[in-house]
Amino acid sequence: MQRIRLRYTKRGRLRFTSHRDFQRAFERALRRAEVPMAYSAGFTPHPKVSYANAAPTGTGSEAEYLEIALTAPRDPETLRVLLDESLPAGLDVIEAVEARTPGLADRLTASVWELRLDGVDPAEARRAAEAFTVADAVEVQRMTKNGVRTFDARPAVVSLETHGAPADRPTDQPCAILRLVVRHVTPAVRPDDVLSGLRAVADLAPPVPAAVTRLAQGLFDAGTGTVTDPLAPDREAAGALTAQSAAAATAPMPEGPA
Repeated sequence: MQRIRLRYTKRGRLRFTSHRDFQRAFERALRRAEVPMAYSAGFTPHPKVSYANAAPTGTGSEAEYLEIALTAPRDPETLRVLLDESLPAGLDVIEAVEARTPGLADRLTASVWELRLDGVDPAEARRAAEAFTVADAVEVQRMTKNGVRTFDARPAVVSLETHGAPADRPTDQPCAILRLVVRHVTPAVRPDDVLSGLRAVADLAPPVPAAVTRLAQGLFDAGTGTVTDPLAPDREAAGALTAQSAAAATAPMPEGPA
């Protein structure tokens, strides 16, 4: 059984699709692309697809991941193209690798988020970010199915930086960009929790909802403070195997007895 890992995006209006909506669209794409999927056993078999840490509804993402199991081998890049053509624009499959190492979900320990705050002056956002960063605790509330839950959002936020207005908008309107690295903890700290925290510690209240995009997710490297590519180990393993095969093909044949 071959396993393929995919990286896909949620862009534009497709950021408002729920995870269940994406699952339905992806399974339709598998059928259109005639992918030889492996299925689960039981009375209601379903395609063997493992989804990992999906972004919340309403947020965009450049780094969503899943893994599929196939009953027959396929070239990852060919499969990527077929699936990308079978999905609506905005749900784009941008990378596919053969799974050669275990534990993809274990390598998704942090995310890099970008929050675009239209109508917020960058200096105001910077002061709020500094207040959040120096706080010992930032308690926020979230409505859950069991009622309102209060928790500390500060420990999960590794870094919080501000940037000026992007180049794609008029400069006469203020716009702040927040970029944050958030560890995946329990309970999960989401970008809207960080916004609630900024409101609590610095009274920062954007006049319009923030545009939120996940830029990356992967293993957090404490030494560099960066989030690493979770598919890199699979690419490296594939490269090593290719190099071994090439070396074996060019190695001289042993001479027989004289």
